[in-house]
Amino acid sequence: MSSIYASNPIVSIGRLFKENPSSLRNEYQRDRDRIIHCSAFRRLEYKTQVFVNHEGDMFRTRLTHSIEVSQIARSIARTIGAHEDLAETISLAHDLGHTPFGHAGQDALNKCMKKYGGFEHNLQSLRIVDKLEKRYADFNGLNLMFESREGILKHCSLKNAKKLGKIGERFIRKVQPSIEAQIVNIADEIAYINHDIDDGFRSGLLSIEALMTNALFKLCADDVYSNFPKIDDEIFINEVVRRMINLMVSDLITKSTENIHKFNPTSPEEVRTMPSLVKFSSELFKSKQEIKSYLRKSLYEHQQVKDMTNKAQLTINTLFDYFMDDPLRIPKDFKKDTTDSFERTVSDYIAGMTDRFAIQLHNNLR
Repeated sequence: MSSIYASNPIVSIGRLFKENPSSLRNEYQRDRDRIIHCSAFRRLEYKTQVFVNHEGDMFRTRLTHSIEVSQIARSIARTIGAHEDLAETISLAHDLGHTPFGHAGQDALNKCMKKYGGFEHNLQSLRIVDKLEKRYADFNGLNLMFESREGILKHCSLKNAKKLGKIGERFIRKVQPSIEAQIVNIADEIAYINHDIDDGFRSGLLSIEALMTNALFKLCADDVYSNFPKIDDEIFINEVVRRMINLMVSDLITKSTENIHKFNPTSPEEVRTMPSLVKFSSELFKSKQEIKSYLRKSLYEHQQVKDMTNKAQLTINTLFDYFMDDPLRIPKDFKKDTTDSFERTVSDYIAGMTDRFAIQLHNNLR
């Protein structure tokens, strides 16, 4: 059950376009369902998390990552009294704006768009739910609740925040988002750290011996070995990862509950004026940073991943130049009803591509 400091759809700023309420669902549940049924969410199935989609069916994609973030965020929200439906909604929508090829694609597209306002996937996620999805007769976008839209916008420059009206105010005022958005921010970290370890091991780029140099991994690994001394390596990784997730979630809940009792917020608005309530203990935070540093050096900067990154950036650069050379190459139905610059239209079109579509189109240009 939600607490007095949880977001409340009844007292929310609401939607950009007024709608009649549902008799069966609360407003955050409606937002969740709209996200699940939108085309941008479906395309996440074929967008990179770490490994390009075609490299193997066992690796995580943006879609599976979003579902995993949602599961973790819901568990945390339910336990600390936040609004579980809103946490689920933000989790499912937080990566809608990602380009093909993950962060490599985003970096490449941002460079291409440098003279035209740049590209940032959080802003693109908001752009998708506010404008680019076309499913309803009364409005463009999904017309989500204020708290859902705000939670999607994890990062934002001051320059861009000033253009966003109410949704950008927290970046200008330097206050916190809702407690549900705080939960999703850390649930995202928990999910990708642990599942990148799993995928990194499956790919052969990470070894158990090297992973054992991380204190948190070793703590959980020693527990697994003490209970299952002859365990198979793949099952071993699964057992370690589930223990690490449990340890991180448990620590987060304990520390966040302490913070809630300490600051005693009495409304969703009070949460915004306080220091971040959803935090790890200092010990767990240190261990988490150690693992993130290890993953950056051993996985994200691995030569095999770098080679994939270079190919991805070449693909994005080539496609951007191809469409910029001739406006007629953008499908007519995509350009319909847009008031944006041509450069932004090209950016939107490329950002919406899946890995395999971008690769196939790039190959056809050779």
